[in-house]
Amino acid sequence: MFYDRTVLDNGITVISESIPTVRSVALGIWVAAGSRDENPDEAGISHFLEHMMFKGTSTRSARDISESFDRLGAEVNAFTSEEATCYYSRVIDRHADEAFGVLADMVVDSSFDEEASTSEREVVLEEISRTEDTPDHKVDDLFSRTIWPEHPIGRPVLGERETVGAFVPAQLHSYTSRHYRTGDIVVAAAGNLSHDDVAALASTALTGLPVGPRAERELRPAEAARHVAVATKETEQAHICWGTLSIDANSADRFAMDLLNAVLGGSMASRLFQEIREKRGLAYAVNSYNALYTDTGAFMVYAGTRPENTKLVVELITAEVAKVLDSGITAAELDRARESVDGHMVLGLENTNRRMMRLGGPEVGGRELLSIDEVIERYGAVTLEDIHRVAKATLGGPRTLAVVGPHTSDEIEALLA
Repeated sequence: MFYDRTVLDNGITVISESIPTVRSVALGIWVAAGSRDENPDEAGISHFLEHMMFKGTSTRSARDISESFDRLGAEVNAFTSEEATCYYSRVIDRHADEAFGVLADMVVDSSFDEEASTSEREVVLEEISRTEDTPDHKVDDLFSRTIWPEHPIGRPVLGERETVGAFVPAQLHSYTSRHYRTGDIVVAAAGNLSHDDVAALASTALTGLPVGPRAERELRPAEAARHVAVATKETEQAHICWGTLSIDANSADRFAMDLLNAVLGGSMASRLFQEIREKRGLAYAVNSYNALYTDTGAFMVYAGTRPENTKLVVELITAEVAKVLDSGITAAELDRARESVDGHMVLGLENTNRRMMRLGGPEVGGRELLSIDEVIERYGAVTLEDIHRVAKATLGGPRTLAVVGPHTSDEIEALLA
């Protein structure tokens, strides 16, 4: 096994990969809570908490936290997704203990000061405003809300203005008492380290967390249906997101879905990139991607084009998908996709931070954790028949089309029809 894993007596999981040939250590404290786990009046609280963890503890001010990582020459950041929150740092190996100590203090002992909460609410509201003013981000949010209208995955990670603007420290304490229990926590590390040392650090530094099992998450499949959504704005480009419901993150077909994505729009050699950008010059950015979660998923195509070309771009996306549904892909495309996916994966993992993410993400999400060789083997086992079968099961279903730009709902409705 390429990693070591320990579950501490209090329920915290510690997982690590030792890489003695490097001089860095990447450390992550993962929480099995994201936007899908929030109550309606808590929309955006997972992300807001991520911000607040940097605003000070009982023994460190926000400036102290920043200066601590700066003095260690460390990288530090955090992110919130639909299903997890992660606080992480990458640091030279001799400073790993101290960096983890600061991270742990942030997560265990954040003060949630009233004054800091008030100022940070304004920061997050500005972040929401920035998303509204960034059409390619807004269309992604619009697509998620539209394809998952009754599913918690469709909720925006940043939350709503009304809820974020009303957050008070009592809500933060309530949420962490329910979702930052020891069973919700995964400590992941990769680099020049000892697993036993990391486990000992976690055992000591995270003792202040409430002890309890992982919070139960309601799981339910999404219902496939045809959806159209338009945000009419006077923009220079129309921002298009076309997609279908797909498989979940635990499906055995996820390897076939990755390769299908690579062929359709996942690279510069892909069908959509070649047809829409290289051949016709209709877009600067055009790509596809898979968004896979515990109980649902989606395949999406994004393109930005001048409004007069919207109709043609949507038709070209639909036509390329139709070709795959009708005839599948070629053996040459499958071979190229395998090499592309394998290469990007291996090159990406030459970074200890990526290695840590590769451990922590699956562990906190309850997903299968495979070695590089095992992943390559799974991709190698995918056949042309597998690709065609998965394409029919996903891309052949009802479509969702979301557009941000100077179009009306009637115009876009006609395109999907």
